[in-house]
Amino acid sequence: MPLKMDPLLRGALALSLVSLLTRAAELRRPEPQRTIDSSIAHTPASNAAQERAEAPCPRGTLPDGNVCIPVPDPDAAGETLVEQQNEHHDRNGRLRVYDQIPRRPERPKDFRKYRLPVPVLADQSFVTSGYDLDRPDAEQRRGTELSAVGHGGELAQARGTEVRLVNLENQVGDASVLAVGHLFGNSVVTQHTVREAGALREYLVIYGYLQSPAPGLSHGQTLKAGALLGFVGDSGSPGVVHLHVEVRRAREGVDAGQLPLGQVNQNAKTVACDPRNVLELLP
Repeated sequence: MPLKMDPLLRGALALSLVSLLTRAAELRRPEPQRTIDSSIAHTPASNAAQERAEAPCPRGTLPDGNVCIPVPDPDAAGETLVEQQNEHHDRNGRLRVYDQIPRRPERPKDFRKYRLPVPVLADQSFVTSGYDLDRPDAEQRRGTELSAVGHGGELAQARGTEVRLVNLENQVGDASVLAVGHLFGNSVVTQHTVREAGALREYLVIYGYLQSPAPGLSHGQTLKAGALLGFVGDSGSPGVVHLHVEVRRAREGVDAGQLPLGQVNQNAKTVACDPRNVLELLP
């Protein structure tokens, strides 16, 4: 004899069965694919590219009126170059005391390892003066004749050879012309902003004893590497045809861009720096 089920219980069981069957059907139904609007997906990258394209100044600088001013980069490369004191007797036997930045020991001694403003001759000889901090005055390279008391490199080359601008290592932006005139004979002075351990320092490069400067050079003119600066000669050093290259770092608080030509190599305004500290190394 079959068992009789309470009608209410039977109804509850029926509802539970229907609910379970409905849930199982939902689980078997494939998940609808989600689509991403391409215009939305690419908006951030597109905006970033557009912002870069519309940026008024290159990376590492900020706008200030109509010019781009370099800003310090805490992660920038380059070490702080330390000044030291040196002295020597000049041509008249007077003792000269001055500050300078000697060649860092890890920098190559051979000028052939660096990018230079004139081609290197097969039998090239290089003379540097004023960078012998480890030697007594009498043993400095100018010797006992006191024939050289400058602070730069002397590069022999044929008269009329083109002298072209070289950038400095860790330079920010392009160089500019600070002055054109008579300093070491006919001279051109360029100004460079260089990163040193997160700080920005101003360097001046003097190209001296030129036969003549390049036509059209003027104060404030922006120059890229390789720009023509002048021609090798012997103005100011009659009969000794060569190029004088001198690098100097502006002292803290000195506005290098406003220095008159006669002050660019004054110890109170700038410090002599061995060119090999900042010239770019050849690959």
